[in-house]
Order: sequence, then C-alpha cells, then structure tokens
Amino acid sequence: MTDALFWYGCNMTRHAEIIRLGTQMLAAVGVAAAPTGGPSACCGSPKESSPRIAEGMANRTMQRFNQSGAAQVITWCPTCHMNLDDFMGATQGKQAESAHLAQALWQRREALAPMLTQSVAGRVLIDMHIGNRTGVNEAVPGLLRLIPGVTVLEHPYRAASYMCFGLASIPGALADAKANMLAAMAAMGADTLVTIFHSCHRELVGLERTHGIRVVNWVHLLAEGMGLAYQDEYKAWRNSDDPEAAIGAERIAAAGEEAVRKLVLPELTRPR
Repeated sequence: MTDALFWYGCNMTRHAEIIRLGTQMLAAVGVAAAPTGGPSACCGSPKESSPRIAEGMANRTMQRFNQSGAAQVITWCPTCHMNLDDFMGATQGKQAESAHLAQALWQRREALAPMLTQSVAGRVLIDMHIGNRTGVNEAVPGLLRLIPGVTVLEHPYRAASYMCFGLASIPGALADAKANMLAAMAAMGADTLVTIFHSCHRELVGLERTHGIRVVNWVHLLAEGMGLAYQDEYKAWRNSDDPEAAIGAERIAAAGEEAVRKLVLPELTRPR
C-alpha cells in the first residue's frame, strides 16, 4: 500500500528536476509519496475535444489511484487538480484525499521551516493567476516567506486564466500578461519573478534574458533555501543562443530526433 501519490501529470517531462525536488521535499516533511505521471496517468484534458477518449483516460487514471490504496493524491498540474475534484472522483469514486503540492507543504510548514537554513537574496513577485482552485495563491507566498533573505512583494495584478496555457490561444493575451507582470515588478522594485506552474515557467523564463530579471519556479526557490542542488535545464535551453547544441546530440537521439525537432525546438526558439 502506498501512503501518498505525487501526481505530476502528463506534461512535466521537461522539468524532471521539479518532480525530483517535490518528492524530496515531501519526504523531508514526512510524506512518502510515490511519483506518478506521464501519458498513462493523464486526467484526459489533452483529449477534451474527444469526450469518450478523455473520459476513458481519466477513468483509467482514477482506477489506478484507487487500486494503489494511497490515502492522499498530491497534485502538481492545476488542470489535473481541478479535474480530479470535478469529475474523475465523481465517476469513479474518489477514495483518497487530495491537495496540491504547495498546500501539502504549507500544511507541514512547522516541519519544513527549520530546514530552510540557506539565505536567498531576492525581492520576489509571484506570477499569480485567477481561475484555479488549487490554493496555490495562498500557499506559495507563505512558503516563500519562510526562506531567509526572501522578500515577497504584494501587487494586486493577477493574470487571467488559471495558468499561462489558458492564454496561449488568445491573440495578444500572453504578451499583455507579460507586459503587465513586468510593469508590476517595476512598480514594486522586484528583481525576481517566481512562477507557479510549468506552463507559466516555460512562457516566462525567456524574460530572464531579455529583461535582466531572474525567473525561477517556487519549487526551485524552496530548494535553494533548503540547500538542495538542482539544474533548471529548460531555462538554460530556452535562453541559449543555440538550444539544439545546449540539449546535445546524444540526448536528442535518445529522445527521438524527429520528436525533438517537431515538438521541442520550435518551443525553445519562439520569440520571447
């Protein structure tokens, strides 16, 4: 029987370090959580245009969760989190409690706080969005305030949609969100932009190169406070003059050259 599952979803393979760090942090505060994700543990949202396929994927994942005997499912992706609450549990009988990773860590902040011994200098503004029901807009600022040296700044701006992915199909929406966030940072004197979700991290890390600010995920910042080593390879690739060379021929071959050229390189080389 598994105590908990860390369900990172099906769209996190570019950010393996966040999965590893999240698992380490949960273990550090006493939660033995088995990572689970990838195409075989999808909430069905990528196939929303085909309801039967989406339902089948979601039901399969929910059945796996129930069969695991896990007492808790700890989520990462806001889409997965909301789908779990909205329909996956309703159709298959949700047998485990659920909480987002940020909520799970915040609930155990008394255990986490003594481990945050490393000072991390930064005046940070968090890229918050309206429209998600994960509790991250409350938990993430609280967690970051536990890190010595970090000043969490408050600004009323909230980006539309539950994460940046929801803006991608609306002409001009992402550009407006970036401009508004940069304006908020300037108004507050922030030097660090903290992302919450993977979609937003991928959209915003390019600002580090073009605007002279630091862009870091909240999990990365917690890791620095705990003295945990990590490497944000995606950010390095995105801000490289030659992303293909930065990834390396060996890794491209291992991942499949056609897939990398079709799916990854266009994302890394799009305008910042």
